[in-house]
Amino acid sequence: MTTVRMADGVSSVVVGVDTHADVHVAAALDPLGRHLGTLEIATTTRGYEQLLRWAKTFGPVTRFGVEGTGSYGAGLARHLAGAGCTVTEINRPDRRARRARGKSDPLDAEAAARAVLAGAAQAIPKADHDRVGMIRTVRVARRSAMKMRIQVSNQMAALVVTAPEPLRDQLRSLSLAHLVRVCAMLRPGAVSTPTAASKLALRSLALRHQGLCSELEMLDRELARLTREAAPALSDLAGVGPDVAGALLVAAGDNPDRLRSDSAFASLCGASPVPASSGKTNRYRLNRGGDRIANNALWRIVMVRLTCDARTQAYVARRTAEGMSKREIIRCLKRYVAREVFHALLDKA
Repeated sequence: MTTVRMADGVSSVVVGVDTHADVHVAAALDPLGRHLGTLEIATTTRGYEQLLRWAKTFGPVTRFGVEGTGSYGAGLARHLAGAGCTVTEINRPDRRARRARGKSDPLDAEAAARAVLAGAAQAIPKADHDRVGMIRTVRVARRSAMKMRIQVSNQMAALVVTAPEPLRDQLRSLSLAHLVRVCAMLRPGAVSTPTAASKLALRSLALRHQGLCSELEMLDRELARLTREAAPALSDLAGVGPDVAGALLVAAGDNPDRLRSDSAFASLCGASPVPASSGKTNRYRLNRGGDRIANNALWRIVMVRLTCDARTQAYVARRTAEGMSKREIIRCLKRYVAREVFHALLDKA
């Protein structure tokens, strides 16, 4: 259902969109913040086109503010960007304002438009519908396969612990790789004894483990190819493998140039120091925000370089002599690595 109040002499329009799985609700404002109308659309291409036509009936549209551009609003954000519209990412509405004004989709859409109009929302949405979108999709499958393989390994170990004594004595001293090979060749026969049941279960888990290993090898090959094609300079950095490169590329998106500086990228990854000064106390605290997967990727780079990179080892020795703890040194190194990664992401050659 659409409710529209027309305004005369509107020079430009700002539209805010509250996004959901099946429907989006949009609200249009004029430059003075006057409410022009509200529209509810389906989350389909036809619905997106309906939103564009509706917004243009009020005048030229300067900007769309869209909530959830990385989830429910992803399709709309891509459609608007493809139509040449300027899209701004909107954070979740302030909870204190929600308590004061109430909660509804039209109110959230209007709040999104007002955030754009006031300049409180200026972030350019991350684009991931090209190579980074492919990397993100492959990483979802890889992460799932990794979790399943760990789960299968733990289940096999638990079954060996509780297996009947002759079978337990045969398997308990084997390494995981050897255990999988041996269990895959077990022949349980008729499942009429506890030993046969244990053999059947272990064989099933071992075959599943082997299948997951083959699946992971295939996904890792594709991930290595995609990350090198997307950012060869990043893949050439010390300590950066396909999985780490994929995590950092997904954090930055297909448009890392939307980030104004390496400081912004470090903040995105939760690797930037946060001011925590008061009165005569001048200090910084750890940033616990940002993309934690990207933060972990920076940590892994640092851990690798601590073991094999001469520059990093020299830096650690100097900082240790100055009295810094290892934890503080690692935080500094993550910030330096974030700067290096950011420039590598911008280098598409």
